[in-house]
Formats: sequence, C-alpha cells, structure tokens
Amino acid sequence: MPPAWILDIFGALMLVVAAVSAARLVAVRPWRRGAVITDTDISHLLMGLAMAGMLASSLTTLSNTAWEVIFGVLTAWFTYRVVRDARANGVRALAGGHCAPHLVHSGAMLYMFLAPTGSAMSGGSGMSGMGGGSAMQTLKYPTLAFVFAIVLIGYTVWDLDQLSALRHGLTAAVAGAAGPVLAGVTAGTGGAVPSAAIVAGMATGGATATATDSSSGADHRAACGEVAGSDRSGVPGILGSSGVVVGCRIAMGVTMALMLLIMI
Repeated sequence: MPPAWILDIFGALMLVVAAVSAARLVAVRPWRRGAVITDTDISHLLMGLAMAGMLASSLTTLSNTAWEVIFGVLTAWFTYRVVRDARANGVRALAGGHCAPHLVHSGAMLYMFLAPTGSAMSGGSGMSGMGGGSAMQTLKYPTLAFVFAIVLIGYTVWDLDQLSALRHGLTAAVAGAAGPVLAGVTAGTGGAVPSAAIVAGMATGGATATATDSSSGADHRAACGEVAGSDRSGVPGILGSSGVVVGCRIAMGVTMALMLLIMI
C-alpha cells in the first residue's frame, strides 16, 4: 500500500476535479430554462467527491448506500447513451466514443462500492480505511478489478492522445493562418508586415480551423456534451475548453486505476 500522503495528493486532485466541474455547472446555470445540462460535469463532480472521500478518511461523504444508488443511476444512464451512440456510429462508439469512458468510470465506481471486503466499513465511503490507517480493504472478484484497471488505463492513454491532437490542431491552425497572411501582406507592402493584419488573419484562420474541426467531430462528441474547441455553449473562457473535460477525465482514470490495483 502506498504512503498516506500519496493518497492524500490524489484525494486533493479529485477535489480539484470536483471544483472545476462545479464551476462549469455554475457558469452554465443549468437551473435556467433552456440551459444545457451536461451529464459529463455532473458525473465528474460526483465521482470527484466520492473518490476524495474514499482516499482521505477525514473527508465526510455520503453513505455507501447513497453512492451505490448514484453510481447505479449513472451506469444505467451512460449505458443508454453508449447504446444510442453505437446505433448511430457503430462499433467505433466503443473504441473512440466519448460516452464509453464515462460508462467505464461509472461502472468502476459502482463496483468499488459494492464489492469491498476485509475490514469493516465505517459509515463513510466504501474505502474509508484507505487513507485512515485502519485495516486495508480488498475487493471481491479481483480479476474484474484488474480488467477495470486495464480498461481505464487504455482510455486514459486515448484521452492523452486527444489532448495531443487538440494541441497540434491549434498549432496547425495558427501556422496555417499566419503563412498566407505573411506572404500576402509582405508582397503587398514591399516587405513590411503590419502586426494588426497578421493578428486579424490568424484570428480568421483559427476560427475557420476550429469550425472545420467542430463540424467533423461535433456529432460524435456531442453525445456526451463534448464538442471540439468549446464543448458547451455558455461556459466562458478556459472552462469551456474540451481540454478541461478531457483533463478531468484523465485525472479520474489514473486515480481509479490506482485505487483498483491497490485493492486487488
């Protein structure tokens, strides 16, 4: 078992994920009529709070029964979303869909609350002994825990690739916009390049590239509230970036895999 301070770090990381997800929900004001409610942020908020309580016994969370109901509902919901996505996009919805990772996360959380054994649970979350110095709990059906961990690691690697693609796409958009603008303006001004013209051209080119990227992947990503560039209307600034959602999912995937492997 790793030192308690390592578990505390991951617990703090999960609180950050929960805080970011809560900020996104507040920014979009889902209680208003006509507002878009993203199940991704709701699930991230709940999972972040649950895992923080599982890793740090000093954090008070809901009872085991409450978490079991919550993650049972989330698992059923994302199962429905994945089935609907598979009907529209085929098998690639499982290999590259944006709902499938959430289904695996929800299922793994439900499993961790339903299958603990060993030390007695103490009213809090199913892994309350993990960071509290009491007897370590293990999970029933360790093979299933190992399979969950491997799948989570696989989706985490895929998410890292998504972040890399977003970064390279932004770089390509800026370079692609700047090249023609520099050439055209330089030719028309005898070598002098007005900075205002460069900035305007890069902004126009970047917007075009973003629109193209959104049109090609929006239908697939929108299934779970994620659209390239800005994954939900109404979320301002950096909070509205797809990279924020993917980053939160990476943090949760790594943390879940660690917890499962520790308890095998």
